[in-house]
Amino acid sequence: MALKQVGFRVFQTGENVSYGGPGNMPNIRFEINPNLTAAPATTYSSMVWNPAPSPVTDRWSPYLDATTTGTWYLTGNAGTVTGCKLTAQCTFPQLKTTLNDGGTAPTIYTAGVGKGRDHMWIGAVDGLRINRTIYDFESGGVRTRRAG
Repeated sequence: MALKQVGFRVFQTGENVSYGGPGNMPNIRFEINPNLTAAPATTYSSMVWNPAPSPVTDRWSPYLDATTTGTWYLTGNAGTVTGCKLTAQCTFPQLKTTLNDGGTAPTIYTAGVGKGRDHMWIGAVDGLRINRTIYDFESGGVRTRRAG
């Protein structure tokens, strides 16, 4: 899989923590074709990163690196086949290993930042990094820049 760097910075408020605890955080979701040799008919899954709790509250966090922190899972049959599912989440290296089953590399269709349905979350995300591109969300729109 071509995904090597991913993560963001987050403004986590004390109010958000009071709604759902310190793990009440936004996530990153990719719509993918997992291209699994073990399940060739499975052509769609969401690949989701759930970050660990923010190390700070009521201010911007440092960069939260999704390749080294938090957990990942795949939805649907891809999660069942790989074992990286909502009820048994994986690290990023484990996820990459399960998707590298000898066939074609997974295809990423879309990326997004979201929040599950468990607890409300009101905050901000910035500096979304996907590989060598950083997306800065500004009042006038999204500005992209290349990571060093």
